[in-house]
Amino acid sequence: MASILDIRRRIRSVINTRQITRAMKMISAARLRRAQERALAARPYAQMLTNVLKSLVTRADTYDSETGEPLHPLLVRRPEQNVLLIVVTGDKGLAGAFNANILKAATRFLESKRGKKVQIVAVGRKGRDFLRRRFRAAESTSAGAGSDSQVTLVGEHVGVLNKIDYALASEISEQVIARYTHAEIDSVYLVYNEFKSVIAQRVVVEQLLPVEHIGAPEIVEASSEMELREKQRAIDAAKGTGVSLRPADTSAVDEAAAKFATAPVDYIYEQPPRQLFGSLLPKYVATQVFHALLESVAAEHAARMTAMESATVNAGDMIDSLTLSMNRVRQAKITREIIEIVSGAAAAQ
Repeated sequence: MASILDIRRRIRSVINTRQITRAMKMISAARLRRAQERALAARPYAQMLTNVLKSLVTRADTYDSETGEPLHPLLVRRPEQNVLLIVVTGDKGLAGAFNANILKAATRFLESKRGKKVQIVAVGRKGRDFLRRRFRAAESTSAGAGSDSQVTLVGEHVGVLNKIDYALASEISEQVIARYTHAEIDSVYLVYNEFKSVIAQRVVVEQLLPVEHIGAPEIVEASSEMELREKQRAIDAAKGTGVSLRPADTSAVDEAAAKFATAPVDYIYEQPPRQLFGSLLPKYVATQVFHALLESVAAEHAARMTAMESATVNAGDMIDSLTLSMNRVRQAKITREIIEIVSGAAAAQ
């Protein structure tokens, strides 16, 4: 049995750990609020860009009237032989099953594309490390070893999630669009955590290219919604932090913006509608990537906030258990000392 001194040391250690987890929870809650505000602030631009493209589709020819072939390279569909997968994870751990769920979805996707050449771009240190352990990087593959590999890691973006900006999404989308335009890849998919609120999120695999339906993301695979127990833990973690449990109501703004695409008027464009559509479609792809990055960062902070709340509660339970054990050991020691005194007094008589 551990001594009283050992138990006190363990209690002190657990108390210090609880202080750390409580502080990490509050930090994650503050970052989550900022991430939600950024995602909400970026929504009007994305919505209006989508509506402009929808309006242009009705006023410009996107497909050849004779051959039926798309007039824009991002609309061209080809047989899938070379696939590009963008995996968005976090840079840090201590976020529960956040990173594990995304990597499981990516692994299932790779299994479904068995026999095809899949190239991976990892965003986030956790995903990069996992994928680097399982698959070869493009540099080593081109060097000769493992040149017949079907899955290769061709790009990584690490340490960029602390401050997401549109330039990062634009850089990723430009590289992807250039490769797709030159027929180096036949399709592009995006794996990330779709975040609506603290209690409404899921891991999705979304088709980025070719563009199927503007304004309606092509979801290839989606995980189930959070279980009731997980939702309750998230609700408990959000109490007293100022984090909203429900997604922001933007229905009025969306309805007003949607009128632009459905208004029965003829707009006068400074550029020809076809040329304008061709220049705006790459921006639409970049907006989708930016949206995925923002939601993934918000989901990571929400997962870390919930995990740190659970750790804080567990630390409190452990402190109570250790305190009870210490009291029992101390009571047993006192009882033993009393028995020794009584026994010594009885022997002296």
